[in-house]
Amino acid sequence: MKNRILVSSAAILASLSLCLTASAQTASPTPPPPAEDAPLADVKVPTLKMNVKLVNVFTNVTDATGAIVGGLSKEDFAITEDGRPQRIAVFERQSELPLNLVLAIDTSGSVRKDLPLEQEAARKFVHALLRGQDQISLLEFSTEVRQLVPFTNQVSKIDRGISSLRGGPATALYDAIFLGSQNLAAQGRGGKPGRKVLLLVTDGGDTADTVTYAEALEQALRGEVMVYSIIDVPISASAGRDTGGEHALITLAEQTGGKYFYATAGGLDKAFAQVSEDLRTQYLLGYYPANQPPGATFHRIHVSVPRAAAESFDIRYRTGYYADANPDN
Repeated sequence: MKNRILVSSAAILASLSLCLTASAQTASPTPPPPAEDAPLADVKVPTLKMNVKLVNVFTNVTDATGAIVGGLSKEDFAITEDGRPQRIAVFERQSELPLNLVLAIDTSGSVRKDLPLEQEAARKFVHALLRGQDQISLLEFSTEVRQLVPFTNQVSKIDRGISSLRGGPATALYDAIFLGSQNLAAQGRGGKPGRKVLLLVTDGGDTADTVTYAEALEQALRGEVMVYSIIDVPISASAGRDTGGEHALITLAEQTGGKYFYATAGGLDKAFAQVSEDLRTQYLLGYYPANQPPGATFHRIHVSVPRAAAESFDIRYRTGYYADANPDN
């Protein structure tokens, strides 16, 4: 009798356990897995926009006597854009970047008597300057601008082009600056990175009205072209000289970070040598613009050496760049 009671109790307990388990499973059903193709239309992913354009500023530093100042370090320089300090991300004491150079020679009537001297000095300059990674193009300008030699690193082609220089009555100086700057910008877009330099050999006169000075300057700045000038003055006295044209060449050099040199009688070789030395002793400062003001079309650059008095050094660099200019892409 006792055994039957014990068995019945065990059965009752087992049945009660099963009922409780079933009740718990019914009260808390397992949620179904989410659909694999759930729409994501309402999910917003933030977009991060960054200005990654590296601004290169080639800089020359000379002291009060005109001597080149070498040995400066990255920490010696400060650079601002539109008055806002910038962090120097790239620094080189002597730029080894390839050189893309347009040599533009005035062959108008006002300088025709010096043409043989210019040709000989230009040959020496090219032979001394040109390296394997460099490219030089040759233009002549008088009544019109002609490209005698497209960009090349073969000295023999440049020599033949220099020998083929011919004269003309007028002087299309600003056309030469405009077209030379265009060619240099195209060279950058064509996958030829490096410094872009336009070297003019002229007396500064412009007797053609196709391109204005303002248009020529803007094209040089848009192309990030440094304009150098060897000013071949026919006479030392003011009478007969185009002093207005000379001033324009000086201003072009100052605005673009280039330089101008006067070539007196027999001084063409020296002037070309000074250009070559200047190009070999450039600092390269590069920065990624930060905190740019909205809507600015032209950004002004200022480079200084804070530890030195303002009058101690002459610091040359381009004065700025256009916001919509993209010469290397």
